[in-house]
Amino acid sequence: MDVMLEVQNLSVNYRGRQALEDVSLALGAGELVGLIGPNGAGKSTLLQAMLGLVPCRGQVLFQGAPLRRQRRSVAYVPQRSRIDWDYPITAGQVATMAQSALAGWFRQPSQQARQRVTVALERVDLLHLCDRPIGQLSGGQQQRVFLARALAQGADLLLLDEPFTGIDKKTEALMLGIFTELQAEGKTMVVCSHEWGNALNRYDRLLLLNRRLLANDTPSAVMTFDNIQQAYGQGPQLSDSTSPYADFFC
Repeated sequence: MDVMLEVQNLSVNYRGRQALEDVSLALGAGELVGLIGPNGAGKSTLLQAMLGLVPCRGQVLFQGAPLRRQRRSVAYVPQRSRIDWDYPITAGQVATMAQSALAGWFRQPSQQARQRVTVALERVDLLHLCDRPIGQLSGGQQQRVFLARALAQGADLLLLDEPFTGIDKKTEALMLGIFTELQAEGKTMVVCSHEWGNALNRYDRLLLLNRRLLANDTPSAVMTFDNIQQAYGQGPQLSDSTSPYADFFC
């Protein structure tokens, strides 16, 4: 495997609580990876720690060098719940933010940079809404705006925190199509997810997290009764045909 991202013994302590404990993993180029686990397991914290947004111990390498020195090569799409949707900014301005950061906040993006933004908005089918305030967009459209920002950045590693939450089927299909294209381009994606059942089979690999990394393998290898019980406790009846786990315990 051509390693793109390597996380070594990453730990996070937050207000006296161990949020992450010695997480180590390696991801290859072109992988679509699902990050799953119960609420409070540290999934969002892991993404933020990898980016250096929260204090942590350990090391994160991107293509063999510290990731913190290569932030331009990494795009982060936060949870929709963390965004101030009342902020007076348009869809086009959000998509341009990455280019503004690359050029310097007090310089106008180049013509080439603006063209990348246009292509990104077209790719997510939002160019016609580029002048619309983000607060007036639907949930799916809002999620596509932030995906457009990541695409315009041209990043090789994308970290997406719950991108499928609260979106419509059109947006889901469009995003999955883009993810497939990005994989073909050798991009690596880590998707924090609360999905269950057959939806997890869309990922090449799953990371099962509950403060520690409990499993790191293909969906069928990760979604075992023992792994799920270890991560979630007793929870629902895992063998019950009506439970969200049923597809993995036939």
